[in-house]
Amino acid sequence: MTKKMNAVGYTKYLLIDDPKSLFDFTTDVPESEPHDLLVKVEAVSVNPVDVFTRESQKEPLKDPKIIGWDAVGTVEKVGSKTNRFSVGDRVFYSGSHVRPGCDSEYQTVDERIVGIAPHSLDNAHAAAMPLASLTAWEAMFEQMNIDFYDRDEQNHNKSILIINGAGGVGSIATQLAHRANLQVISTAGKDETKQWELDHGSDIVVDYHDDIIKQIHDKGFKYVDYILDLRNLDAYWDEICELIAPSGTIVSITGSGKSLDMSKLKEKRARFAWEYMFTKSEFHTPDMITQHEILDKISIMLDEGNLISTLTKQFGPINAENLRKATKLVESKQMIGKVVVANDEK
Repeated sequence: MTKKMNAVGYTKYLLIDDPKSLFDFTTDVPESEPHDLLVKVEAVSVNPVDVFTRESQKEPLKDPKIIGWDAVGTVEKVGSKTNRFSVGDRVFYSGSHVRPGCDSEYQTVDERIVGIAPHSLDNAHAAAMPLASLTAWEAMFEQMNIDFYDRDEQNHNKSILIINGAGGVGSIATQLAHRANLQVISTAGKDETKQWELDHGSDIVVDYHDDIIKQIHDKGFKYVDYILDLRNLDAYWDEICELIAPSGTIVSITGSGKSLDMSKLKEKRARFAWEYMFTKSEFHTPDMITQHEILDKISIMLDEGNLISTLTKQFGPINAENLRKATKLVESKQMIGKVVVANDEK
């Protein structure tokens, strides 16, 4: 007899206040592929990608779709080609966007995108970290080619502007940029948000309600070497093109609803790149294993106190009602840090 599990999913897009927007159901425990781990899920986080995925569902589904891309859990079973984990290991990961998500009792995930969970954090604080940490790390240390381990004058004389430094990714990007010895500038709108960013590695916080170019110039920066857009590329494109340094690098995770005028970057010979954390797992790229390596680095940094969890709100246990509450917070676009739904909610 096939083993059953509890899960949360949807069959069509509905406003999050509708009880059917996310609902509890029972389904089969997934079968593992050779590179997979079967994980018993203990905590999950909600991200903007959960919202975008639901909103993009134009036609009703026959079977419920499970989403969720931040998880902590215990390995229950290992695939025939796995060699990095054992049954009983406590792990954390984001997963793949083209496979069922983590809003379920059990999940299968490729071991090459899984890390050992930080020993010093409970499940909720650990679950806040994988997706945002991978996104921030890849954006800065892969796409921007910043040397994370360069603590000398080379990084110290370089600056980065992080647009939206208080969100899930921004709260980690500011910390990592600070650890890389960069001069960190970030944007915020409220006093609470500004203080959060200063507490999480920003050296300078500028108010996005006002002229950010003037504010950055007034702080002594004509240009910045790197710009990480985590908010709205279309809205900030003119400011980004004005502020980026000659031969500087711009990376965005937000996408664009219109054609960007790339010719604005030609004179400065500036570079532009997208960051999409799911590329490696979706296309099984040759460097897919780097997500395992990054998560292990993040775990060590958390255990050593060189990085702090960005958890700010917690619900529990994992069920549709609590996931709707968490999703509503994310949809408000007012979240500072991350919201987690955990079975060991305190």
